[in-house]
Amino acid sequence: MVNVLSSRVLLRPTDPERSRAFYGEALGLAVYREFGTGPERGTVYFLGGGFLEVSGRSDTPPAPGMQLWFQVADAAAAYEELRGRGVTVTRPPVREPWGLVEMWITDPDGVEIAVVEVPEDHPLRYRP
Repeated sequence: MVNVLSSRVLLRPTDPERSRAFYGEALGLAVYREFGTGPERGTVYFLGGGFLEVSGRSDTPPAPGMQLWFQVADAAAAYEELRGRGVTVTRPPVREPWGLVEMWITDPDGVEIAVVEVPEDHPLRYRP
């Protein structure tokens, strides 16, 4: 087995500055590190237990199946905060049949992001 010490999602946006403004300002993700210079420099953001690296540039948006999953403490509060920052919310928070509260947003290139709250009574909160 490969011993994975760290991981991150690599995102090659069509407009790096616009994507940095989205992830850094609109979503308010904390910066882990930055590298390089110029418009295609790299910025790595904290994602709870993982990282999101926005670097380089692509001529086309990511594949339609590319999605991100962010867990938050309170989806309703995140909804109000993100709407106030001008983030495109494609679906407000809804408690799903499987018990999670999910909201969906999109980044500037159309990457779908699930913003998920695990309620206090959900089985993910308990260990057998």
